[in-house]
Amino acid sequence: MIRLADYLPHIADSALAPWADLTPWDLVTQAPAIVRQLLAGLPAADYDIRDDIAVHRSATVEAGAILKGPLIIGAHCFIAAGGYLRGGCWVDEGCIFGPGAELKTSFVFKGSKLAHFNFVGDSVLGVGVNLEAGSIVANYRNERADKEVQVRIDGRLQRTGCDKFGALLGDQCRVGANGVLAPGAVLKPGSVVGRGQVFDGEVQGD
Repeated sequence: MIRLADYLPHIADSALAPWADLTPWDLVTQAPAIVRQLLAGLPAADYDIRDDIAVHRSATVEAGAILKGPLIIGAHCFIAAGGYLRGGCWVDEGCIFGPGAELKTSFVFKGSKLAHFNFVGDSVLGVGVNLEAGSIVANYRNERADKEVQVRIDGRLQRTGCDKFGALLGDQCRVGANGVLAPGAVLKPGSVVGRGQVFDGEVQGD
């Protein structure tokens, strides 16, 4: 059984603590509802809240970025022009999204960075994760008839019951430029995927 705390040691001290016992794929499946619940408890003095989008007053969102709720952007984040956040996302403090970076239905912890021209779908990214330019976290197995995403835990494949799940990236993971994570990637803290490499947990261990 997978434990989020093994990959995200600080989750118990975060806003997501009430959901720390969920699997990562159950967490992202419930993302829109979870983000809406968190929105209801945010202090209006600290956040600019409009409809179901909350941006911390210390964050910077450049003109040309696209934000779609439900969405929470934490303190001191930077969202560049051309950034696109949608589908139910929670972004912790100090995160950076460069031009052309797209985040969909995901949770991103403190200090993580999507440099530019990235896609991350239906995923959980730990503290200090860094995705270089052009790296992708895919969330859908369009190459086969059976779309259910599987994950490899302790060397064994496990079904998720989900058609869409991207990755669980532990704290301080690194993905090099143009690297690709196939759906269902589970990377231990500090893992590195090199530039131009493909990581597919269905065919290789972590």
